[in-house]
Amino acid sequence: MNDLSATVQAGAPVAGAILALILVAGVVGLSFAPHLIAAGVLRPWLVARGRNRHTLLTSGFLHASYGHLIFNALTLWSFGFPLEQRIGSVRFLLLYVTGLLVSDLGTVYRRRNDPDYASLGASGAILAVLFASVLYFPLQSIFVMFVPVPIPAWLFAVGYLAYSLYASRFARDHVNHDAHLGGALAGIVFVLLSDPSVLRRALSLLL
Repeated sequence: MNDLSATVQAGAPVAGAILALILVAGVVGLSFAPHLIAAGVLRPWLVARGRNRHTLLTSGFLHASYGHLIFNALTLWSFGFPLEQRIGSVRFLLLYVTGLLVSDLGTVYRRRNDPDYASLGASGAILAVLFASVLYFPLQSIFVMFVPVPIPAWLFAVGYLAYSLYASRFARDHVNHDAHLGGALAGIVFVLLSDPSVLRRALSLLL
């Protein structure tokens, strides 16, 4: 907790607050109040018909399992804190909210006619943060589970986008690949619009 406090004081209060909210809401929903998950889950069929619009936000702070929660929390910790220190708290908050809404609205559009579809998790918003971080810190490396060596951030970004495009069309698992793809693209577009010079800087570092 001391390390977290020091990082927040160093210039990442928004990332710290979001991380704390995700952890608290996740633990409470999974362990003590499952009705919170039922009330906060995103159901595109309902939202497309003007109901439960609040779930466009609430679903991004709840998780379906502890594994999902821990993975998202670690990703936000690793990439969100240095990114906020780089771009500032206001832009970081706008980036996070943009990633969350774009990923959820894309899910609503894709699944608007499926009354049984439901989605939970902060992955869309956190992937917006991750891909924005890749643009600002292109020389960083990313560690992926079950891969024994670090992967260059830019290579991971290209591979992940290609996989998400494929999985969004053909995968039959229980992962919301549409939200992942939407969040990643939202992060890239947000950075390019708010700081157009970042692409040139990233390319100069890589080349």
